[in-house]
Amino acid sequence: MLLYCILKIPRYVHLVVLTLAMVVFVQVNVPKTRRTYCKKCKKHQPHKVTQYKKGKDSLYAQGKRRYDRKQSGYGGQTKPIFRKKAKTTKKIVLRLECVEPNCRSKRMLAIKRCKHFELGGDKKRKGVVIQF
Repeated sequence: MLLYCILKIPRYVHLVVLTLAMVVFVQVNVPKTRRTYCKKCKKHQPHKVTQYKKGKDSLYAQGKRRYDRKQSGYGGQTKPIFRKKAKTTKKIVLRLECVEPNCRSKRMLAIKRCKHFELGGDKKRKGVVIQF
């Protein structure tokens, strides 16, 4: 019923409704182990789940060497610094590692955006009273 009502509204209002719906973020709690398909074993296996983090930038990459050379000496900042950031969250990437001793293959799995991400937290239970 709600979708039918939204479609009757003019196009620009419809877009506003969609963008407002996309802004809602959820707290995400992911278990530390997951049974999923392993390409190397060619079957479902338990996998250890961790959150992917970016590695440390190398000082000797070609772009960094070029940038440092250009920045050296007098003349101030030589390249533009981007300041118009649009997003408030990053997409969470899970790193799955097969727990089979002979395999240990790793793969990445991207999940949706979220403000709060938790790995292996307590599960929510229905009807449980909080005790102080």
